[in-house]
Amino acid sequence: METPTGKRRLDTRTVRDYIRTIVDFPHEGILFRDVTTLFADARGFRMAVDQLLTPYAGEPIDKVIGLEARGFILGGAVAHQLSVGFVPIRKKGKLPGSVISQAYALEYGEAVMEMHDDALRPGDRVLIVDDLLATGGTAVAGISLCERLGARIVGCTFVIELPELGGRKALESLGHEVNALTAFEGA
Repeated sequence: METPTGKRRLDTRTVRDYIRTIVDFPHEGILFRDVTTLFADARGFRMAVDQLLTPYAGEPIDKVIGLEARGFILGGAVAHQLSVGFVPIRKKGKLPGSVISQAYALEYGEAVMEMHDDALRPGDRVLIVDDLLATGGTAVAGISLCERLGARIVGCTFVIELPELGGRKALESLGHEVNALTAFEGA
């Protein structure tokens, strides 16, 4: 960035500065943390990807797991940086071929995540990536799918954490390392 005098100024923005909040979306009382503004900015997106993988520099990782849907964007970029494969975990019915499934609880009901039954080999070391850690339900389902195929979870990394919703505690109680680039109070 340049000052009005033409001198270069250090950009001190953080990943959090690129995330906008949308009030009352998807319904009243919700503060939606929108990462599309982070993705749309080349510097912000690069910063987020670099910071997501930094804690795992030097760790042997075989695959990056991206949780539907924004985890695909982040996970693909992280996998590219690590020069490893990428595996999507999707909502039920979105993957062709033979899959394994895992149900998990939602606020009002249940959802199901799936992955191809041949996506991982026993002993694969995987990094789970998503944009948001709230209750941890999606991540726990993803971990379960990976472990059922014999993979070892190296860590779980997120752009945003909503600490009040307990996702970190849920993942750590299963023995998994959790990293988040920023946290927002409130649901």
